[in-house]
Parts: sequence; C-alpha cells; structure tokens
Amino acid sequence: MYTAYHLTSAQEVNTDILDSIKIAFKSKPITITVEEDHDDFYLSSDMKSILNKRLKEDEKNYLTAEESINQLNNKYG
Repeated sequence: MYTAYHLTSAQEVNTDILDSIKIAFKSKPITITVEEDHDDFYLSSDMKSILNKRLKEDEKNYLTAEESINQLNNKYG
C-alpha cells in the first residue's frame, strides 16, 4: 500500500497525520521518506522558441516521443 501526504509546509506535520498512518498501516512495517517538493520547472524563452520551431516542422520528419528518447539514450547513455 502506498500513501502520499502533500503539505505546503513542514509546520503542517501534526499528530493527526501520524494517527492516520497508524490506523492505515496498523502493525505492518512501514518506511517514511520525507523530501522537499520542487515546483520550480518552467520553460525559458529559449525552450519556448525551440518548441515553437518544432511545431512548424514538416510532419514527414516527425519523431515520436519514444524515437526521440531512444536517440537521446543512444547519444548520451
């Protein structure tokens, strides 16, 4: 079983969350992992420009996402 709690701040951690974990998992062994959320992905002007150019490309030269990823894997490992 997998449960994720998304909090806007570490200050929101309280006994209610711990109690709900205890109820959900009872006596089963669990692992608690805490990580910082990163919502900092954005498209720069250069990225947007490249994407706009790609949209205008001839469809005969179109690569699927899978083909593109395969080419990147082959090039960079």
